[in-house]
Amino acid sequence: MTPSSTSPAQYRQLLGHAFESLRQGQLQQARQATEQLLEIAESSAEVQFLASELSVAEDQPEQALAHIKAANAAAPGQAPLLLKQARILLGMRHRREAAEVARQVAAAAAGDWRTLWNLGQFHMANHDPEQAAELYAQARSAAEPQVDPNLLYDLASAAFFNGEFDAAEAALDQMLQVLPQAGHAWHLRSNLRRQTVTHNHVADLEERLSQGVVNETSRAACLYALAKEYEDLERHDEAFDSLTRAASLLRRNIQYDGTLECAALDSIRSQWTAEHVAHTDSGNAGSEAIFIVGLPRTGTTLLERMLSQHSDVRALGELQDFPQLLGSRVTREQARRADSDRVRCSLHLDYGQLGQEYLRGARELAGDARVFVDKMPVNFMYCGPIQRALPGSRIIHLVRDPMDACHAVYKTLFYQAYHYSYDLRELADYYIAYQRLMAHWHNVMPERVLDVHYEALVTDPRTQMERVLAYCGLVWEDGVLAHDRNARPSTTASAAQVREPVHDRSVGRWRAYAEGLAPLRDRLRAAGIPLTE
Repeated sequence: MTPSSTSPAQYRQLLGHAFESLRQGQLQQARQATEQLLEIAESSAEVQFLASELSVAEDQPEQALAHIKAANAAAPGQAPLLLKQARILLGMRHRREAAEVARQVAAAAAGDWRTLWNLGQFHMANHDPEQAAELYAQARSAAEPQVDPNLLYDLASAAFFNGEFDAAEAALDQMLQVLPQAGHAWHLRSNLRRQTVTHNHVADLEERLSQGVVNETSRAACLYALAKEYEDLERHDEAFDSLTRAASLLRRNIQYDGTLECAALDSIRSQWTAEHVAHTDSGNAGSEAIFIVGLPRTGTTLLERMLSQHSDVRALGELQDFPQLLGSRVTREQARRADSDRVRCSLHLDYGQLGQEYLRGARELAGDARVFVDKMPVNFMYCGPIQRALPGSRIIHLVRDPMDACHAVYKTLFYQAYHYSYDLRELADYYIAYQRLMAHWHNVMPERVLDVHYEALVTDPRTQMERVLAYCGLVWEDGVLAHDRNARPSTTASAAQVREPVHDRSVGRWRAYAEGLAPLRDRLRAAGIPLTE
């Protein structure tokens, strides 16, 4: 088929075939059709858009960017095409350029509520919940009176992260009037603040659950919400009953192999030896980076907020950057070596280049801050690779009482993350593997990782922050003890708690649920994990 012999009908048919092949994941067929279309109509915006989408599916971001730029040149000022370009740039971690293109999207949106909503989601992905909230509010105004409930949820989430809890509650109340079975809305509303005897949603949640929630995920979310409110009211037996029912529902609906997950941590421990960790040619690269690692719900956000009160420090939140950069390079190394062992392949990467690419993207978020904090808890798995890539960085490990740590994880609804958290025995097994891996990092990188104990941080914050600042090479500032005055957004499940003054209410919280947590305690004890009685 040549350009001169192609009728409009044939062109539309081929274009439809290409998009359908792409939608079904038939990339070879999509590639063949796309190449034909590029020969026929290379200057067409829709063909260049197709080619960009295909390149994204083929993990060819540079090609995807070139094609979407060509599409925008062919059809200037089209908000959907500009937004696609911004998203591709963001995926490549070109955050400043992505934000520049996003500004063009806002100008081209012309008050279209869907475009404003999509643009808000872009800014959330770009670690800017304040801008996202503003765009969501504009989208709601443009959409009224028929506002999509999911837009209201996004608006509430952004408000939650920004500490605007009244605005979040108002959006969730509006959403639940339209979509009363939305479990995720019930759950978020319960987490906006500590519930009291006079201000809670227990009766409403009990009624909603008694009426039946068709979707099991929504039912589980309602049960997590109810468990949280029961706990706030110190109705511990009812809280744990709701929690176990919720966790069982979710565990039944996810695919997770705890044996494989723990084996992966053990494989890192066995293959990343002291020799591999010590091999680096990156000099002092990464001296501006502080990594806070550990299990979720162990105080990582609290420490991040305290650190970011220092005038030299900028908190970047839970960056996916290091795991994604490492993972993509391991995948390419696997293909090059025809080796299925991802950990073994991770030993042979160019860590100097990986570190430089990480810093490039992180600096775009950090701005002119002298030091930045990357608080992605799962980076505990990658302490060795971090040392190889960024030997000048600091790694701070949050340590919490094993029972408190596991209970805090178990009672948290993580949605698409931390699948080990929905079964007490699987949670115990993961905790054991995590502890062994952290002990290994301490052994092969002595004095490289600073342990900070949550209990010490909340009972004697000044002493602990003096340790942390000295380790990070920062001078003392009293502001680090006033984290509750930190007005910056927090895009974690702790967004409400971290705006309170330091307290020790959560120390020993597990004891109220000791009977229910017995399977967890027994498994940890059998593995030799030291426990407080």
